[in-house]
Amino acid sequence: MTTGRRAFLGLTGWTAGISGLHALLNVNFSGLRDSMRSRDRLQTLVVAGLPVTCNLTLPIACAARNMERSFRANFEYKRFNGWPEVKEALISGQINAAYMLAPLVMDLVTKDVPVKIVSIGHRSGAVIMVHKESSYRKFQDLAGKRIAIPSRFAVDFLFLRKMLAREGMSDKDVKIVEMPPPDMPAALYAKAVDAYCTGEPYGAAAQRAGYAVPLRMTRDEWPNYICCVLTVRQELIDQNPDLVQDLVNHVQGAGRWLDSDRAHRSKAAEIAADIKYFNQDKAVIQYVMDNPTDRVTYGDLQMVKEEFDDMMQLSIQAGTLKRHVPFESYTDSRFMKAAVPAHIAL
Repeated sequence: MTTGRRAFLGLTGWTAGISGLHALLNVNFSGLRDSMRSRDRLQTLVVAGLPVTCNLTLPIACAARNMERSFRANFEYKRFNGWPEVKEALISGQINAAYMLAPLVMDLVTKDVPVKIVSIGHRSGAVIMVHKESSYRKFQDLAGKRIAIPSRFAVDFLFLRKMLAREGMSDKDVKIVEMPPPDMPAALYAKAVDAYCTGEPYGAAAQRAGYAVPLRMTRDEWPNYICCVLTVRQELIDQNPDLVQDLVNHVQGAGRWLDSDRAHRSKAAEIAADIKYFNQDKAVIQYVMDNPTDRVTYGDLQMVKEEFDDMMQLSIQAGTLKRHVPFESYTDSRFMKAAVPAHIAL
């Protein structure tokens, strides 16, 4: 074999070797990139909620957590417009965490849906609104009238029933209509309903626009009122309890941050108004924060068994729950007991 031929074959072999090594490296780097992307996906926890100020701690927790730039999980807020959609997403496992109606969680547990409440999200925050031009100023005036509620599982419905009962009435004396909260102000404006009971800012939106007034507010009638609770699927608790604890810590931190300074509430209105969160007019959210300042509160997010028991009894009386559900079967209190409220640096 000539020297030239040996050189040529050597060069060919070397080139093939380099090509093989390059292909191997490409495969390895591709695998590494895919692994990193997969890890990134696993490190993002999607948490669902409605664009209501009872859920305000969630956008704050998400925004604060995602500014920390640590290698732990980010929280991604997913907006829904109605509780039935959130319920179905939790049941199907499409989402693993969400703010939910407390009585609805109780009901899901009776149907063997593997979910648990790990924190509450607010105090107060519901209103019963009537048209400013109407003559409705007491509940007897609403006899036979159409009143919108988000759901019969909503604590807003229990609030309405409490107020009716005080004046010797029941929900049988009015016409109940279930409606997504974002649709309620327009329905009242068009006089398609005579009143509505829901969480903010949908009462404030109509009040600020000048065509509605509150008939009753939970801040005056039911100060320890709660409806929205942080709910997670059991699989998430079993597979990643540290992540659940991190979420609870940030929700707790968000609540303390919101109630500690009025300037924080203004910042919260700005954050929540963003398209990736509530996608609402900042001025409307700010109106809720200021008129009055305790229209919704967030500093006391403890899970009190007696409060849940009272809510359950009201739900049984309303017919939305069929039987008593043990507190331990629909809550997991260990995360609240271990909670260290996160520092919110917004």
